[in-house]
Amino acid sequence: MTVWLLLLHLLNFVLPALAMALLMPLAGRWVMGGVAWPVRHRMAVHAVAGVLVLLAGLFLQGQDGKMSTYMALVLVAATAEWAMHKGWRR
Repeated sequence: MTVWLLLLHLLNFVLPALAMALLMPLAGRWVMGGVAWPVRHRMAVHAVAGVLVLLAGLFLQGQDGKMSTYMALVLVAATAEWAMHKGWRR
C-alpha cells in the first residue's frame, strides 16, 4: 500500500466523524437555540469524540463501517451537543 492510499483510507475512516463535527453545531443551534460554547470549540469536541467512537468500534468489533458504530457516533455527538448547550437546565 502506498502512502497516498494509506492517507486516503485514513481520511475515509474519519470522514463520518468530521462530517458530524461540521454539522452538529448547526443542528444544535437550530434545535436547542442560543449558543453555549463557541462553534470552533464544539466542532473540536465533536471531531475528537467522533474519532474515538470510530476507533472504539474498530477495535471492539474488528472491522469498521458497522451500523452499530455509526449509531454510537450519532448518540455521542447528540449527547455532547446537549451537554455543551447545558440541556439539563431546560
